[in-house]
Parts: sequence; C-alpha cells; structure tokens
Amino acid sequence: MNQNDDTEKYLPLSEATFYIMLMLVEPKHGYSVMQEVEALTAGQIKIGPGTLYGAFSTLEKEGLLEMIGEEARRKIYTLTGKGHSVLQRQMERLELMVNNGHEVLRPADYRGE
Repeated sequence: MNQNDDTEKYLPLSEATFYIMLMLVEPKHGYSVMQEVEALTAGQIKIGPGTLYGAFSTLEKEGLLEMIGEEARRKIYTLTGKGHSVLQRQMERLELMVNNGHEVLRPADYRGE
C-alpha cells in the first residue's frame, strides 16, 4: 500500500474533523481549538466538547494527531506527519470541488432560474 492509498482511507473528512485538524497544525489544547474554529469561521462552525474530544480520541488512535504535553491540566495536541498528509489531501479534494462548482456555475451561464 502506498502513502496515497493510506491517506485516502481517511477521506473525506467531516467538517468538524477538518477544522479540528486545521487548528492542530500548531500545538493547542482542546478549548483553544474550539475558540479558534469559531473565530476563524465567524461563528458559522461551533465545535462542542463532546465532538472535540471524541474526534481527538479517534484521530489519536488513527495516528493523525498526538498528545505532546500538558499545561495546567490541559492536554496539548498536534498533527502527526500522517495527519498533515491527510489534511493536505482533503484540501486538494475541496479545491477540486470548488473549481468544479465554478466551472459549472459560470456567471455567463446563470439564467436566474
């Protein structure tokens, strides 16, 4: 199995998982992840503690993130190399979807129906 096949088995990521992984490009604790996702998305995406810590557990078991320390009883997590690869691949998938959407919905073709 090559690296791309290994990456593909984790895709597509859910919206919440995508944002959690995106925030963990830099090491953070859970509460910070929740705050930063909400701020980045102007409040459109809110991740609750149950979703967050469930995702942390799953992603850690899959080797996509790891706990790297603790600060004031808060666990600090970051993406692994494999997690970075999966996140990058998801972004490529999303870019393709957006580009396809623009191609199909060209403003000159819009009929207002």
